[in-house]
Amino acid sequence: MTTPTTRTARFDRGSWARPGPETVRPGVHRIPLPLPDDGLRAVNVYALEGLTEGLVLIDGGWSIPESRKALEDALTDLGHDLGAITHVLVTHIHRDHYTQAVELRRLLGSRVYLGAGERPGLELLGELRTDEPTGSLQTLRRAGAHELAERVAAMYDGDFDATVWEAPDRWLKAEELRFGDTRLTVVPTPGHTQGHVVYLDRARGLLFSGDHVLPHITPSIGFELGGPALPLGDYLDSLHLMTTLADASLLPAHGPVGDSVHARVGELLAHHDDRLAETLAALGGRTRTAHDVAGDLGWTRRRVAFADLGPFDQMLAVNETAAHLDVLAARGRAGRTQTDGVDRYTAPTAG
Repeated sequence: MTTPTTRTARFDRGSWARPGPETVRPGVHRIPLPLPDDGLRAVNVYALEGLTEGLVLIDGGWSIPESRKALEDALTDLGHDLGAITHVLVTHIHRDHYTQAVELRRLLGSRVYLGAGERPGLELLGELRTDEPTGSLQTLRRAGAHELAERVAAMYDGDFDATVWEAPDRWLKAEELRFGDTRLTVVPTPGHTQGHVVYLDRARGLLFSGDHVLPHITPSIGFELGGPALPLGDYLDSLHLMTTLADASLLPAHGPVGDSVHARVGELLAHHDDRLAETLAALGGRTRTAHDVAGDLGWTRRRVAFADLGPFDQMLAVNETAAHLDVLAARGRAGRTQTDGVDRYTAPTAG
C-alpha cells in the first residue's frame, strides 16, 4: 500500500492523470497512461525526442488496449507514431511499468532495458507462472495473517500471460547510457523492488524516478517475488543515496513533475521516521505479530481503519507493517522471535 505523507498540494491532485502529453523540457514529454480500476489512476511514461536513435521511452506502461491507445494518441499530438520508439528504459518489473515495454518490442522491435537486480524475480515468475503476489502472501503468513492470505489468493484466477514477462534485451547496472547527445546515468535504487533503477539526466537536471520517489505517496515496499530480507532498510538507504547526487527536477511515475528531488526525499525520510515511531508505539509492551500491529494503525491520508480496507489493501498494509517492524528489529529497537513460521515482535522494556 502506498501511504501518504504530509504535503500541501499546489495543484489539483487529479489533473496530472488527464490524457495527453506535457512538455517538461524541450524534447522531454510526460505522457500519463491509464490504470483502470487502480487507485493510482495512471502511470507516467516519458518520451525523449531529438535523438538519432528515434524516441526513447522511460517506462512502458501496462499492456492493455486503453494504455496503448493513450500512448498512440499522445505521440500523434507530438508528431510521432509508435514506430518511432526504439528503446524503452524501464525502472522496475511491476506490470504498469514493464509489460507494455515487452509488447512494444514485439510490435516494433524496440529494445527493452531493465535493472539487473530484477533478474531473480523475473526468473522466479517464469518458474511459478502465476499472477498471485506469492512473495506478499508469504509475508502475510509470516505475519500471522493466514486467513487474509487465503482471501487474497482466492482473488486470482490463474490466467497468467507469460508473453508480457519476457526478459529484457539488456540488464542494466550502475552505468551511463548515451543516445545521441543525451546521457542518462543509471542509478540502482533497491527498495520498492530489489532491481529498481532511476535515470538521471545530469545535463538537464532531471531525475526519472519511477516509483522510488513519488510526489504524493510512498511506494509499497517488498511487493515482489524473492525479495530481500530488509526491503525497507534498502529503500531508506536508496533515499539517502539521492541526497548525495546533485538536486534535480522530479519526474515521477505517478503524480505531477516536482521542483526538487532533495526536498521530496527529505519529506519521505521524515515520514518513515514518523511511521517507525507509530509502529513502535502500536507494538507497546506486548508481543505481537505484524498483523496485530497493522490493525492498530491508520491507513491512507484519511487514516482509514485497517478493518475498513479491502483484502488487497489489507495485504499491503500488513506487508508494510512487517517491513517497519523488521527495521526496528534490525536497529535493536524491537526483539523478534519466530514460532511455527510466524514472526512475533516485542519492544524492549525501559532500562
